[in-house]
Amino acid sequence: MSIVLPPSAAPRSAYPARVLPGPLRRRLGELAEGEEPVSAYLYDGEVAAGRARALREALPEWAAVHYAVKANSFPGVIKALTPHVDGFEVASRAELELALAALREKGDAGLPSSPASPVPVVAAGPAKSVPVLTALVRAGVEAINAESLLELHRISRIAVTEGVTARVALRVNPADIPVTGSLRMGGVPSQFGIPEPDVPEVLREALRLPGLDVTGFHIHAASNNLDADSQAAYLRWCVEWSVRAAREHGVELRHVDIGGGIGVAFEELAGEKPFDVARFGESVRRVEPPSGVRVILEPGRFLVADCGWYAAEVTDVKHGYGTVFVVLRGGINHFQLPTSWDLVHNIAVLPVEGWPEGLPRPEATDTRVTVVGELCTPEDTLLRDVRVDRVRAGDLVVFPYAGSYGWEFAMHSFLGHPVAERHLL
Repeated sequence: MSIVLPPSAAPRSAYPARVLPGPLRRRLGELAEGEEPVSAYLYDGEVAAGRARALREALPEWAAVHYAVKANSFPGVIKALTPHVDGFEVASRAELELALAALREKGDAGLPSSPASPVPVVAAGPAKSVPVLTALVRAGVEAINAESLLELHRISRIAVTEGVTARVALRVNPADIPVTGSLRMGGVPSQFGIPEPDVPEVLREALRLPGLDVTGFHIHAASNNLDADSQAAYLRWCVEWSVRAAREHGVELRHVDIGGGIGVAFEELAGEKPFDVARFGESVRRVEPPSGVRVILEPGRFLVADCGWYAAEVTDVKHGYGTVFVVLRGGINHFQLPTSWDLVHNIAVLPVEGWPEGLPRPEATDTRVTVVGELCTPEDTLLRDVRVDRVRAGDLVVFPYAGSYGWEFAMHSFLGHPVAERHLL
């Protein structure tokens, strides 16, 4: 059995500590003074709000931004985003409750829903249980993105029992997506959506089922795309495909959901070019959906990746057989992203002064190190072969761009170590 490790970071060097914002450094300094070793996520809600504001302002009125709660479910982050997004995308009852709570607090969300003003929430997921579907129907969400014919039947049965009409969109796995870039994900076997050849038959059945209002389509076939032009071309293609399919199959089209897919430059601090929101907006404004059609974007990672940092105290620095290991009070039980997504996720080292008198303080200077966690497995490796100027036991290792798929994506229970704290700056 092979062990999965992140790729080597060589020849990269760790970021200088000055790239960490001042409020973050001050808050980490306060945490480092506590009795417990630091292992925490810290979030800046204003950073997330700024991302959302910029995207929303770049888009035309017919486009809507629904934040994908799965990317970061911390209530403080959701609260910061709520005034600057049009709604939410959810995949569970827990996420639905978070979204509804945020909308109620906002105060102008049209809760409870009505046929003319549904709750601005869309829902996705390949295996929605009856309890999940029941909660969505009762909430009166804007669209349940149905993944199969059986799911449509279940939604219909629930809606009839509840005496309501449920708004649904068909999630489609397209046979092909004729655009370049990182988007060619259509036509591959997947548990997500309905294969395009099956759409006519499924639509015929859906349009006959009681309690359903088929409003359009959901086509999520993009992943971490940094090219604004191809992302805009993808949006145009989704609209054109949906208009054509609706016309051919007798659907009154009001809803086109293109999913997420806007990419994040994880090494922006090292010069990687970020997604050009302004250029994307200019291109999208040249698309002309039919009157009354609302186009939904579901960004998650794009809105929150750079609003968060994962910081962990160095518990030891160990030298063995030519490798220097920086051992953290944390690891993939808190921050699994680098290993799971096979990426180099660079760090900054924040020096911490003060050390128990008489206790040796191991360190490494001007050398390459491998950053590992506290778990009893060699797979608990977060970063390999990065050069550091200096790192000592007691210092803090900080991972920028940890605001998305961090705390939510981790192995909290493995070995039973304390879960990482979460703080809002």
